[in-house]
Amino acid sequence: MDPISSINIKKDSTFAMMLEAQRRDYTLFYIQQSDLFVENGITYASMSPVTVADNPDDWYQLDDPITVPLHQLDCVLMRKDPPFDMEYIYSTYMLELAENQGCLIVNRPASVRSANEKLFTAWFPEYSPETLVSRDMARIKAFQEKLKHIVVKPLDGMGGAMIFQILEGDTNRNVILEAITQNGTQTVMAQRFLPEYKQGDKRILLINGKPFPHGLARIPAAGEGRGNLAAGASYQGVDLTTREFEICEAIGPTLKKMGLMFVGLDVIGDYLTEINVTSPTCIRELDNIYTANIAGLLMDEIEIELKGNG
Repeated sequence: MDPISSINIKKDSTFAMMLEAQRRDYTLFYIQQSDLFVENGITYASMSPVTVADNPDDWYQLDDPITVPLHQLDCVLMRKDPPFDMEYIYSTYMLELAENQGCLIVNRPASVRSANEKLFTAWFPEYSPETLVSRDMARIKAFQEKLKHIVVKPLDGMGGAMIFQILEGDTNRNVILEAITQNGTQTVMAQRFLPEYKQGDKRILLINGKPFPHGLARIPAAGEGRGNLAAGASYQGVDLTTREFEICEAIGPTLKKMGLMFVGLDVIGDYLTEINVTSPTCIRELDNIYTANIAGLLMDEIEIELKGNG
């Protein structure tokens, strides 16, 4: 995970998972990316035993670290936030090696590499808005001229960073495309603009392919074009619609088969816009609204998987 000292426990889904695991008397170890290493074909980690408390003034206690082969653990939850850079990929290789030696990794490292959170929606085009993935600025311009109003975003971003709208006749179009594609050297995603975003960019959580029946609608702040909590959006709980259940039923089996046990779908209106597989959030918010225990649903699935493997 990211540094535990800097998390916001009121909103942190990883922390919710840690609390639930501790309630089940699991032994917890805290590991950062820099703690992983491979020696003679075995993945090791310098890991600190950790206890957690739902106390904003004192939420964790670390004991002295130990260094052991990672596959001696029953399960590792990979909850490092993007950017999904080469260091992230190297971490997935090390985790995959531990997986091959018997450790359950959630989410499966090879599938995290395969399922880019933006581009993976192209595997489900019938549920997505019109989409173009390219670094060719002329091609993106033609796409925008056809649809009039589009959104462009990098393939490796999070939290609403570097997301731009381009409208018909926008005099900033060239500047935006030069910046986001780094003058045609970086591939980006362009999608038809969905005005329904004003009613909420909905986060839907799937646990081993099955949706939690309520989503978190993230409402853009006044004057803001992004429905991201990191960009100041407010939120409210909403029941999933028939269309959203249809999307989940179509995608869920593929996610489960890929070992993507905890996934966050982003839906605007009737359309799937992202499939978040690295470190999906919104557990704490949904738990508070619905008096739920989403981390408990995940731990139930992990226990079933461990029993099935052993």
